[in-house]
Amino acid sequence: MQRRSLRIEDGTELSYLEGGRGTPLLMVHGWSQSAHGFAGQFEAFSQNRRVIALDWRGHGHSSKPETGYRICRFAKDLFEFIKRLEIAEFDILCHSLGTSAFWAYLTMFGIDRAPRKLVFVDEPAALLARPNWNEQTRRDAGAIIGSFEMLSQFTDNVRKSGTVQAHMEIMRPMFTSAYPEENLRLVAEDNLQLPRHHAATLLEDNCLQDWRNTIGQIRNNVLVVAAEASPHPLQSQEWIAHQIPGAQLEVISEQEGGSHFMFMENPARFNAPVVKFLGEG
Repeated sequence: MQRRSLRIEDGTELSYLEGGRGTPLLMVHGWSQSAHGFAGQFEAFSQNRRVIALDWRGHGHSSKPETGYRICRFAKDLFEFIKRLEIAEFDILCHSLGTSAFWAYLTMFGIDRAPRKLVFVDEPAALLARPNWNEQTRRDAGAIIGSFEMLSQFTDNVRKSGTVQAHMEIMRPMFTSAYPEENLRLVAEDNLQLPRHHAATLLEDNCLQDWRNTIGQIRNNVLVVAAEASPHPLQSQEWIAHQIPGAQLEVISEQEGGSHFMFMENPARFNAPVVKFLGEG
């Protein structure tokens, strides 16, 4: 994989990793991560694909402007990125917040630059519960944040997580207990490339989204990858797969490294169903 970059309209430099040949497969990471987090996928996916893994603005090697840490802006960044690379046809794999940004992309740009196959990895439809939702609605939506007060406390903790150790505490519930501490430290170090005040702003904006209506309108070929030990309820991933006609659901068990970052914990287990899905049809 080679490191490259391009400049979009507002002057932001977007960095990305690229390798392989074939139909483009875009890979977009989640909150505070970077393209490097997909290191366990590059070899497997680039055998038959042109793999392009983006660093969102503020993340990884991309530039860090003072504005734009909103899901809608990330969707626009993705559109400009695809347009600049002159990609007319592509599949996409999205993890966590990257999935939310892609759902926003679909609502605004899905006709202009339409994707083919979609892989959604462990992102709920709505993270923040509304006061009038019953328990089933909350679990279907994946609303693990019960109130605006809880969201405010969470974002305050993120603003204060400027050390590796502090950020490790935030990330630890997103991995199984078997994940080595030294590996978690490396993840935290990579995450801290996103300044914490921007991380808090972006996290809050993502938690305010509700994509249930958008998900119900998707008619692409979709693979939903879920994890037994993820903080996100499995029911929320089952709900997404049920809303999209013909969508496939792959559940990775806790014993197999099935956490929010299952692609890091057990790349081989994660890669196999994705490669199969992308190769079908």
